[in-house]
Amino acid sequence: MEELVIRDADVVDGSGDYSYRADVVVDGGRIVSIVKEAADAGCQRPKARRELDAEGLVLAPGFIDMHAHSDLALLRDPDHSAKAAQGVTLEVLGQDGLSYAPVDDRTLGEVRRAIAGWNGPGDDVDVDWRSVGEYLDRLDRGIAVNAAYLIPQGTVRALAVGWEDREATPEELDRMRQLVAEGMEQGAVGMSSGLTYTPGMYAPDAELTELCRVVASYGGYYCPHHRSYGAGALEAYAEMVALTREAGCPLHLAHATMNFGVNKGRAPELLALLDEALDAGADITLDTYPYTPGCTTLVALLPSWASEGGPEEILRRLADEATAERIRHDLEVTGSDGCHGVPVEWETIEISGVGDPALDEYVGRTVLQAARARGETPWAVARELLLKDRLAPTILQHVGHEENVRAIMRHRVHTGGSDGILQGAKPHPRAYGTFPRYLGHYVRELGVLSLEECVAHLTSRPAARLRLPDRGLVREGYKADLVLFDPRTVDAGSTFAEPRTLPTGIPYVLVDGRFVIEDGRRTDVLAGRAVRRTPR
Repeated sequence: MEELVIRDADVVDGSGDYSYRADVVVDGGRIVSIVKEAADAGCQRPKARRELDAEGLVLAPGFIDMHAHSDLALLRDPDHSAKAAQGVTLEVLGQDGLSYAPVDDRTLGEVRRAIAGWNGPGDDVDVDWRSVGEYLDRLDRGIAVNAAYLIPQGTVRALAVGWEDREATPEELDRMRQLVAEGMEQGAVGMSSGLTYTPGMYAPDAELTELCRVVASYGGYYCPHHRSYGAGALEAYAEMVALTREAGCPLHLAHATMNFGVNKGRAPELLALLDEALDAGADITLDTYPYTPGCTTLVALLPSWASEGGPEEILRRLADEATAERIRHDLEVTGSDGCHGVPVEWETIEISGVGDPALDEYVGRTVLQAARARGETPWAVARELLLKDRLAPTILQHVGHEENVRAIMRHRVHTGGSDGILQGAKPHPRAYGTFPRYLGHYVRELGVLSLEECVAHLTSRPAARLRLPDRGLVREGYKADLVLFDPRTVDAGSTFAEPRTLPTGIPYVLVDGRFVIEDGRRTDVLAGRAVRRTPR
């Protein structure tokens, strides 16, 4: 007898088609049968060792978070309710060009310091891997939800070239090609970049094109955080479209927003650019989070020249009065490339987390508010924070536009990504609320998407981008990565005031046919594993 029958569920199967009522039978980690309208047809109903009454609940494929920063959190925190409770059953890691594989002893320490704001200092996790394959093997020991991995181009450049602002030599470029090929062979699904973060930002288009050719040869995709989301956003999007078309590589645009005052109301221009490329045969997808503010690290705002050489060089420059004044001028007057070519507006920069608890007084206040309270300039406060906290502070950046958010999420190649940073005392609520917010706020309350459309955006579309042949749909033979939610009550509990509050209306989540959320509570099941690239 099979393990589980989910009885009388309203199945929204991920295809975008209308829902239907069915009994769904799960066994051995897969969906083994679907009996539609079983109660009404009077037919023999399937039986199993356990029956779950799903009356009034929607059964959907588990949600796929196309942009996650859980690279260490999955290992540090086996509970991982931040994602499991949202119905997420697969996360894509290695984002924004910086992560923890491939590394050597030198670059591991450098990367740890560079992205401490994303993942914490990392010294509480035994990093017993160096290659992509070894990292995926570590995930295979058991994690809360499944995870796929993108090769981080900035980490690759740090390993082959260093943190200097210069072109790679032919030998260094060959080394980068080799590292990318090895990562793809070991199971990565593609490559990411952080082109406003060092050292990835120092790569010219020709270098990125060569690496994308390698990714494409293995059936992967390129996921860039491109060179500007502000003053040069449209040009930066066009650059990535042209680059990947030349390389013959599929493109997935990370957190595809149109932020800052210069881009208010300009989402239709971005979508027209993408539609023209799609109609001409380009392979493009994108992800967004359903909020207006962004989230990053405070150090990311600095101009690229100030970040050359890596974290220790940044700290040295910040400590020097004359160099610090140059940085301030670039930030406040010129418009730093780290701040997307827009002069920083300190009233929009809210400190969301610090590494040193002695600095907790800053959390939840904008830099401008903190400066006024201390009788100092905003730059003096920001500089002091960076130096005292050794580049660890994270920020919320309140620069988004609701009309842009809604327009982009309607697009035919849109998928969902939380970009969830789990560090800090006051993280962005998207880390805990992205997927239920789509379903509650944008589907039920606003009607921006129908329920069937939205579920497809969060399931089958990302599964297709990842080239996963047995995920993203409720189909016989598919993996039993499933979520059951109440469409009348599902909603994000997280807010900017209380960002770690778990969602409501998601009582059951299954990974590999096993309950990781049951009756609204996290179980002790660690059914997640690394999801490796499907060979051509």
